[in-house]
Amino acid sequence: MIDILELSEQEIMELVNTACDIIDHPAEYAHKCDGRILATLFFEPSTRTRLSFESAMLSLGGQVLGFSEAKSSSAAKGESVADTVRTVSCYSDIIAMRHPKEGAPLVASMHSLVPVINAGDGGHNHPTQTLTDLLTIHREMGRFENLTVGLCGDLKFGRTVHSLVSAMSRYPGVRFVLISPEELKLPRYVKEQYIKAKNIPYTQSTDLETVMPELDILYMTRVQRERFFNEEDYLRLKDSYILTPDKLKGAKEALRILHPLPRVNEISVAVDDDPRACYFKQVQYGKYIRMALILKLLEIK
Repeated sequence: MIDILELSEQEIMELVNTACDIIDHPAEYAHKCDGRILATLFFEPSTRTRLSFESAMLSLGGQVLGFSEAKSSSAAKGESVADTVRTVSCYSDIIAMRHPKEGAPLVASMHSLVPVINAGDGGHNHPTQTLTDLLTIHREMGRFENLTVGLCGDLKFGRTVHSLVSAMSRYPGVRFVLISPEELKLPRYVKEQYIKAKNIPYTQSTDLETVMPELDILYMTRVQRERFFNEEDYLRLKDSYILTPDKLKGAKEALRILHPLPRVNEISVAVDDDPRACYFKQVQYGKYIRMALILKLLEIK
């Protein structure tokens, strides 16, 4: 599971339906992965993604092994990703891997003896976050079709944004509103491949408040310090958009606010109690959709 586009719309709905069934009947899934082992290979720091994978496997009755930073693995000695994964796949039934280099999980999947899940590769892809986003959207809105999706913040380096655009571009009636500073605009290849090639309507803006009344979904992202080569550029752009209760005054009552987290200060804590804020629900949904994905890849009914 390297790219969200590996999944058809039907497969995504199957995962969403399985996740919803897990939410409704958790006890029925408590032993589905008895005797199975998930390896979490995180060459880059993570809290939510790594722990949600581990919680997902433990909730299915399985076990977990792995590492949470590159320097605690043999990568610190110069071992290749291919060799690390080939070795770890001898000890596990499925692998979740995060790596700072784009394409590393794809390389890993070519050398692994067991299924590999891309848990984020650089600024490229984050398919399980996208599945989390899709489950959240479906639970909150009841559909994927006919939605105006606003994406705000770091659209250039935000792998969650790139994956969500590619996934949502397959549903009819979707429109994108791209809100960012000029320096952090959505990359041309993402726009060409997933928006323009499919004639999907979109708007680009540098002003969040102006477009707020149009939005059904507002997907906030942080400006990521770790993706910048220049500290001055980061400091100049990091506070470009800060969502506050005042900025939500013109928004729809049915708006849903998502964020892949971690947040820094791009959403005021005063927004947390707004019924439209869904980012902590999103965290919970992330566990359930990863449980569904693990079952699918291990071919467990």
